[in-house]
Amino acid sequence: MIIKANNKSLDLSKPHVMGILNVTPDSFSDGGKFCALEDALSQAQRMIDSGVTIIDIGGESTRPGAPEVELEEELQRVIPIIKAIRARSDVWISIDTSKAEVMRQAAIAGADIINDVRALQEPGALEVAAATGLPICLMHMQGQPRTMQANPHYDDLIKEVGEFLSERIAACEAVGITRDQLILDPGFGFGKTIEHNYHMLSRLEYFHQFGLPILAGMSRKSMIFKLLDKAPSECVAASVSCATIAAMKGAQIIRVHDFEQTLDAMKVVTMVCDNH
Repeated sequence: MIIKANNKSLDLSKPHVMGILNVTPDSFSDGGKFCALEDALSQAQRMIDSGVTIIDIGGESTRPGAPEVELEEELQRVIPIIKAIRARSDVWISIDTSKAEVMRQAAIAGADIINDVRALQEPGALEVAAATGLPICLMHMQGQPRTMQANPHYDDLIKEVGEFLSERIAACEAVGITRDQLILDPGFGFGKTIEHNYHMLSRLEYFHQFGLPILAGMSRKSMIFKLLDKAPSECVAASVSCATIAAMKGAQIIRVHDFEQTLDAMKVVTMVCDNH
């Protein structure tokens, strides 16, 4: 499996680490740490030097209860850092946004992937994403970030997540986005209880039926810190454990805060799989 963008390609026959770079004041785990361009660029360089394949840049927190961010504010947060990273490196850059105009400007600035927690359901997002020609990650979420954890309910979690992703794939194909441009994210922590999340992790193989790359993002989320009754920043070992399980179950892209530790774990996973 290979994804392509901007005259480069990424071989997904082994798991890749996507490093999280939140240029937000209020993200649940690292909010405020990388708001200044210089700090964000330093963190990006640490990721690149460590061997992170993809840097995922987000300008709007999607934690439960997070306020919405105005378009201009989000653009001011993400476009300068995309340009700065692109000027220095050909590392894959992912823009974590649901806004069509942010997608459009990020693509112009040098982004390679659109990572949308709302799976291109916002006004104009499908059309703009199609026009960029970039790979797109479609994520499942029940509800909206501010209310998604109020009381999530499913009759059949795995089936319903699968049906949603199937519908969004069809919506993409209807506007000319081809399957080889799509990545799927079952949406750990987005409108799901702790039990829902671990059930989904245990059944992650189910999502391979689509024949598309799987992105798994569990790093420091409530499914981990509430289970352990610890602060998100104290959940490195458990986050790496979840990442390892996901990779062993075939997830090709692992989205994390603790990139150095996860990169080590992915080397072990790759070695095991190569010698299976």
